[in-house]
Amino acid sequence: MTKIIKVKTGSIFEEKASYSRVVAVDNWIYVSNTAGRNPQTKEIPEDIAEQTQQVFANVEQALAAVDATLADVICSRLFIQDPADIHTVMAIVGEKFRGIDPALTATCPPLGSTVYKVELEVTAYRGASTASVEKLNVSQ
Repeated sequence: MTKIIKVKTGSIFEEKASYSRVVAVDNWIYVSNTAGRNPQTKEIPEDIAEQTQQVFANVEQALAAVDATLADVICSRLFIQDPADIHTVMAIVGEKFRGIDPALTATCPPLGSTVYKVELEVTAYRGASTASVEKLNVSQ
């Protein structure tokens, strides 16, 4: 029988828009688009690097709630408000996903507020971190 777990963080946005931060369907894990608001202080760092680090901390906390880690991420979607911030954000993404190498889409759309400089959504598969991985290189 399929098991579904829905995780809420207490965010007022989750309640207003009626969504879950995480939905896990058996071993598939979907983490909603996540911003860099510190859940304890409710503050959002102005510095793009600090905000990006907070985004990853929030995603890691969400994954941990369903016994997964960043190493289980197989796909990520990254939203960067200002194209000028791409290099800073991508350097941090590279550090966080080094060796994990998920599929990645990065785009620069307007976000829900100008205070949000970066947001991240991920799909993970519980156990991907310990799975046998075959890496192929395709020349283009």
